[in-house]
Amino acid sequence: MKKLACVLALGAAFVSTNALAWGNDGHRIVGSIADQLIKGSYAEKQVRALLLPGESLEKVATWMDCVKGSYCGPQTAEMTEYTAANPKHSEYHYTDVPFQLDEYRDHGVGTDEHDIVQSLRQAIWVLQGKDGAAVNPHKFTRRQALLLLTHLAGDVHQPLHVGSAFISKEGVFVVPLKQEQIDGVNIFNPQGGNNMLLDDAKVAAMGSALIPAPLPKEGEEAKAAEAKPADAKPAADAKPAPKTKPFHSYWDTTVVDYAMRRVSARTPEQFAQIAIAGKPAVALNSGDPASWPYQWANDALAVAKAAHAGVTVGPAGTQTSRTGSVYTVWQLNVPDNYPVPSSAIAKEQLIKGGYHLASLLQAIWPEPAAK
Repeated sequence: MKKLACVLALGAAFVSTNALAWGNDGHRIVGSIADQLIKGSYAEKQVRALLLPGESLEKVATWMDCVKGSYCGPQTAEMTEYTAANPKHSEYHYTDVPFQLDEYRDHGVGTDEHDIVQSLRQAIWVLQGKDGAAVNPHKFTRRQALLLLTHLAGDVHQPLHVGSAFISKEGVFVVPLKQEQIDGVNIFNPQGGNNMLLDDAKVAAMGSALIPAPLPKEGEEAKAAEAKPADAKPAADAKPAPKTKPFHSYWDTTVVDYAMRRVSARTPEQFAQIAIAGKPAVALNSGDPASWPYQWANDALAVAKAAHAGVTVGPAGTQTSRTGSVYTVWQLNVPDNYPVPSSAIAKEQLIKGGYHLASLLQAIWPEPAAK
């Protein structure tokens, strides 16, 4: 297949490895699907008891990203208490299993005792009423466990939050067999795809050619009438648009936008309604609910293989972080129709995330037996 070489610019802005899986819309889609699926159930009653007035799974789905900074608004006392008690909270969102593998295994390459699978399992145990250092080393409260579960059920279905690429010094994807092999000399860790860069203009051109144009968001029609004239000049201090897009960022936000555009959804709630109306065939999980994160991670590894299908590594370069450290980045070559299969994968994974979250909540809180 013809390839489109997506080229990096070495002077691009520093890439954060603390990415927001699925972005706000993606997480809200997962929460909204679950909200609608558990409506009227005993599980919904238990969820409501842990949420504050006016909250829903959709509204709290981004809470774990919001605690990372001030971009959602000022930090609440609840947020600062959580981050103080969980200094490694940003690491709860992902694991770095080589995408070529088929299974997540405890203590395997790229896994950690507080990675996404272990954090999900602990949240499930807490909601099941279990406690103690063995099952709840982070001392999550039941409300925190629900907030974590709602968010991480989205993260674990983003393929790059489970299946990670590793690159050899020769510039090809490889599978490290031991953690110590990832030494930054012979095998590099591109930070979940954050250091593998796409040419943003070319990605946008592909999307424009292959994906339906975006619909105006609710209320944007009125704002458009008040917009500045077309010939208005940008502010003198306006920053130039970035020339590159991290591969991870593409999977966090761009594919969600494409997926919403392909089903003509303006909002996460509309996407959820369209998805549920389509009666998707979502495979059910089985066994102890605390084992379901392993099943989700294994599924994400299969999807991560598809996310990397036809993707090849180009020349390496270096960038400098805000702190002055120099790190390696790579050009990335993707198939010229990549927005089509990647957005189809995103749609499927977002739906899975919502359905799996709903079924897990109902497994934790099944309907009481009739008296």
